[in-house]
Amino acid sequence: MTGRDGEFGFSGVTLGYDYSVTPHLDKNPLNGVSTFDLVLITKHILGVQPLNSPYKLIAADVNNSRSVTTLDLIQLRKLILGIDTKYASNTSWRFVDRSFKFTDPSNPWKSQFPEVANLNDLAADAKANFVAVKVGDVNGNAVANSIVRTAGTFELKAEDQELKAGNEYRIAFTGDVSPIEGYQFTLGLDPNKVDLVDIEYGVSKADNFGVFAKEGMVTASWNALLGVLPPAPSKGGQEELFTLVVKAKADVASLSEVMNLNSRITAAEAYRQDGDYLSVSLALTLQRPNASTLFALEQNTPNPFSGETVIGFTLPAAGEATLTIQDVTGRTLRVVKGQFAQGHNQVTVKASDLNATGVLSYTLKAGAYTATKKMIILE
Repeated sequence: MTGRDGEFGFSGVTLGYDYSVTPHLDKNPLNGVSTFDLVLITKHILGVQPLNSPYKLIAADVNNSRSVTTLDLIQLRKLILGIDTKYASNTSWRFVDRSFKFTDPSNPWKSQFPEVANLNDLAADAKANFVAVKVGDVNGNAVANSIVRTAGTFELKAEDQELKAGNEYRIAFTGDVSPIEGYQFTLGLDPNKVDLVDIEYGVSKADNFGVFAKEGMVTASWNALLGVLPPAPSKGGQEELFTLVVKAKADVASLSEVMNLNSRITAAEAYRQDGDYLSVSLALTLQRPNASTLFALEQNTPNPFSGETVIGFTLPAAGEATLTIQDVTGRTLRVVKGQFAQGHNQVTVKASDLNATGVLSYTLKAGAYTATKKMIILE
């Protein structure tokens, strides 16, 4: 192994023989790799900002196909998200003989570049120098023990809420992505208190996430697609990035008890359009319900149903609520009574528990509020 400066000497070798020197390093594939590299590779593929050195092109060829394509973006994002832990068909580092002159710097694969130095008929002291290329790192910031200095914060926002054991909740995350080109982070969920049921996509899509349910981790890596119009910004410049659907396993007074943003798998950072790095923070805001939705009883889904259906409702404040299901004669078939959280709640109803078919009604009472809707059970 060489020292930190990359220097290494071989002494006592016999003169007159042929020797070859081959560097190799296949460790820590994420060194210097981030979503910002995805931004730069995307710009190169689209011709907006071509990579300006043969070594950057070699770094961008993640899948070792002798070209730079969207397949390299896919593999690199999987590595950033923690889905992959190494390069499938490449090494973490490539080493190019420093004396080699590329015939076409815009196409380093036009001729085979040497990754080994051959010293023939050794007659005296000789040196073999290499340019080290960190695969995936096209902006060249792979450094041991590096420190990234940030120029601000990209804020991820979600409305804080109380959770009640057994209920499912939708947690929408918003942010102003107009001034940034990409972001990444790890979101931790306490697996002892909540289960991740689903991810609903907004600005971020399925391939922007990695899910580690056992560890209670969700990784995210997103970058803007050039040439694609962003969604129209909502009030205040906030756009819905994604929504987590979780089921509470215990009563929780605040999301801060079960959720945190960290860098455990994917480092939390964002990238402004001027190239500056930003830190990423999670801001939980108090709910401010619209007056028209202070109390609401939703239509059950699916409807009609034969197995089970879900009845959702919104409460203006945490407290007791009663859901009563009756047939057309007014006979009560089932009563669900309990303590529910402020905001959205839901109850799952099984047809086998009702022992009825046809048109039924369900009524929700919470304090001074009452609402009734109809549903249909199929035979």
